[in-house]
Amino acid sequence: MTVPKYFELINPTFQALHDLGGSATIPEIEEEVVKLLKLLEKDINELFRKNVTKLNYRLAWARSYLKHYGLIDNSSRGVWILTDEGKKIKSVDGEKIKNAVREMLKKRKKEEEQEEVVSGIEEITWKEELLEIIQNIKPEAFERLCQRLLRESGFENVEVTKRSGDGGIDGKGVLKLGKVLSFKVLFQSKRYSGSVGSSIVRDFRGAMIGKADRGILITTGNFTREARLEAQRDGAPPIDLIDGYALVEMLKDFSMGVVVEQKIIEDVKINKDWIESI
Repeated sequence: MTVPKYFELINPTFQALHDLGGSATIPEIEEEVVKLLKLLEKDINELFRKNVTKLNYRLAWARSYLKHYGLIDNSSRGVWILTDEGKKIKSVDGEKIKNAVREMLKKRKKEEEQEEVVSGIEEITWKEELLEIIQNIKPEAFERLCQRLLRESGFENVEVTKRSGDGGIDGKGVLKLGKVLSFKVLFQSKRYSGSVGSSIVRDFRGAMIGKADRGILITTGNFTREARLEAQRDGAPPIDLIDGYALVEMLKDFSMGVVVEQKIIEDVKINKDWIESI
């Protein structure tokens, strides 16, 4: 089975949100759609562009059409939810929604309204531009970028380790929860333009066992489904995965090399000098 077209993914996306309790993150929706359609691994991991799979891309369009149709919405934290109208029905006709939304957009004449479509597919253009810049900075600069990102995220005592003999570990830090609990975390950074597989996750886990409570694997590429499943395998130390798109979203949230000018829609500008000077 090849990856379905975006309008063929509209109903599975809608059903996935219902099955997940009415709200879900993008990775949760994707995993549920994979289960619903019984997609093969080779299809799931097929790349559309160097940092996004065909499934990622087409699901983004499916979510966009469902949002324009008024059945789902998304929060600023990246959580997608069923609207009140979406809760009333259990399934939809993807072809019907595709045609209805296209007709709706044709009737809109204001330029800013037409530009809403861009935000509906997660502004892939600026993300790819930023990822390309990051992929071309020096390895040690990328490690410092990850170090700064973890600090901005609330980690303390974040250090970049030596570049040899560390078993693939690039840095470490401590995450404190309240005033009582704290977790030692190790991180590894991978400047990839393709997919990170499960073997890299297993190797990283092997290097961190006995040294930390959990790990973080950061890449400019993406993770295969096998890698995501391996990262949260039962009985093994958990590893959190940050792919390229999640990485640049975090940079945007913390204003690290990204400037957002508030207009009718977000106008995201990349500060290339900031990235290259890190």
